[in-house]
Amino acid sequence: MELRRRFTLFAVTVAAAPLALGACTAEGRSASRPAQGQAAPPELTVTPADRARDVPLTAEVGTTVSRGRITAVRITDDKGGQVRAEPREDGSGWVPAAPLQPKRTYTAEVTATGDSGRTTTRKTTFTTMPKPTGQAITSTLYFAGKRTYGTAMPVTVAFDPPIPKEARDDVQRRLFVKTDPPQPGVWSWVGDGSQVYYRAPDFWRPGTTISVRAALAGLLIGKDKVGDEDRTATSKIGRQVALEIDNATKQMSVVRDGKVVRKIPVSLGKPSTPTSSGNMVIMEKHQQTTFDTRGSADPYVVDVEDAQRLTWGGEFIHGAPWSEGDQGNTNVSHGCTNLSAAAADWLMGVTQVGDLVTIKGTEVQLTEGNGWTAWNVTWGQFVKGSALPVPAGLAPSPSHAPHPGAVAGGSPAPAPSVRGG
Repeated sequence: MELRRRFTLFAVTVAAAPLALGACTAEGRSASRPAQGQAAPPELTVTPADRARDVPLTAEVGTTVSRGRITAVRITDDKGGQVRAEPREDGSGWVPAAPLQPKRTYTAEVTATGDSGRTTTRKTTFTTMPKPTGQAITSTLYFAGKRTYGTAMPVTVAFDPPIPKEARDDVQRRLFVKTDPPQPGVWSWVGDGSQVYYRAPDFWRPGTTISVRAALAGLLIGKDKVGDEDRTATSKIGRQVALEIDNATKQMSVVRDGKVVRKIPVSLGKPSTPTSSGNMVIMEKHQQTTFDTRGSADPYVVDVEDAQRLTWGGEFIHGAPWSEGDQGNTNVSHGCTNLSAAAADWLMGVTQVGDLVTIKGTEVQLTEGNGWTAWNVTWGQFVKGSALPVPAGLAPSPSHAPHPGAVAGGSPAPAPSVRGG
């Protein structure tokens, strides 16, 4: 989410989820008692408490102010080095750009200025905890830096082992997204806690820059686990492309900027290995790959070209010259969407990771978490997966349901299968 306020001292991305860091006010310097008739200075509290010990490495400098606003924040370590940080959008705290170091002492000095110009300054000095020794929870950020993604690209973080329900609010508070131009969204958890998605109510606008930080290093998760590391990435959203596949007609419509630019005959999954129906997102693109299903009930090994992954379970769009006679009339695949070699090669030059793919009319429905399924539910259903209150202005509208082909306006995940077919 876009930050309204920025100080030259600080530079990290943050979002609007609130975080309280403890209790007391550190009493540093304060304005003197106002003379009769003179405006009172701001009231300011700062956390962690002064002289606090064993403070978490993910600590933030919490600020609460009345009759004024924060006008200066300076955080230094015990060697006098400056700690970069940036405010949460709601003003509840300042988030260091990197995890604090274990068993180090830090000092934060915060100044608030009232409408009358009077100021109040508070200072707090605290010492961090030793390095956590709990089991590390591995996180994977499926949003790489310096890429161009499609307009349906959800920011996805996966966890191994999954995050239990009672710890998801703490984890979610440390997941930050900023968009330029602003297009705020919400985090939503997959039921088992293995993945969490971030998206806006509508598809990303082409040209949007998205910056992400999963600030989980040193985060205490539950009773005996700890986050593994911080992960950051900044990328852009490219042109609008969507694929609409109809089992009834055995045709794929390629939609670009709201217009159908090509229709392509397809062959989907045969009755014993049906293709999933639902709203999916292109996850990977491979010029060449090998589908190896040895050990399954239907073992085979086959090299394929121009393959685009849709699910963790192994459903792809790919070139299949062996089924070109069936494409447009008969389903013969192992669950994939088969195209001619020429059509698959052309499509690779059109699509991006993050493009929406809608398949309808098959025998089975897409299951939650089998791929990046953030668009396979309504906005009202999506926000119910947030572990924190939904920000103002993002409450669902009963009628909100963007058309999949509309121009955009708006264990970790299971080990990828190469079922293919």
